[in-house]
Amino acid sequence: MSQHSSLKASGASSSKKRSVLKRFERIDLLKKRGVIKDVKRVTGLPKTKPSE
Repeated sequence: MSQHSSLKASGASSSKKRSVLKRFERIDLLKKRGVIKDVKRVTGLPKTKPSE
């Protein structure tokens, strides 16, 4: 069975920058910015935008 053409990754979409960070990326970014020092909670991280 083949993959539908709308589901295949095109060359342009693979080089696109992600606008959503994963949890560990958010924690690293917040630590680097000095917003948080230690993460004890699972929820409640401040919102972040990816660094340019």
